[in-house]
Amino acid sequence: VQLQASGGGLVPAGGSLRLSCAASGRTVSSVTMGWFRQAPGKEREFVSAFRSNGGTYYADSVKGRFTISRDNAKNTVYLRMNSLNPEDTAFYYCAAGGGRLIVSVLKGAGGYDYWGQGTLVTVSS
Repeated sequence: VQLQASGGGLVPAGGSLRLSCAASGRTVSSVTMGWFRQAPGKEREFVSAFRSNGGTYYADSVKGRFTISRDNAKNTVYLRMNSLNPEDTAFYYCAAGGGRLIVSVLKGAGGYDYWGQGTLVTVSS
């Protein structure tokens, strides 16, 4: 599975961005697709996930502001990020794992087998 993340950039606080993760080699509907982020000097952390059965999951820190979605025709997963704040500044990575990951596993980086390159999101204050 190859994953190509895009859509990062510089945005002022309160702004919005949409990240995209285009997949090849497997259909996004057959796997769990996740988004993680890593800020400088910090560990990689879970942001959101979309299970193969359509279930969506979010970190508490982004719940209500971020929305994950999936376009099966384009084999792409998106992360719409609204009300961004400087604490959201990080490299964002998309990842693919088994389609039926349990919740406790899909929220950990170890549950994913394939990773895309990061896309940088910078939120200015």
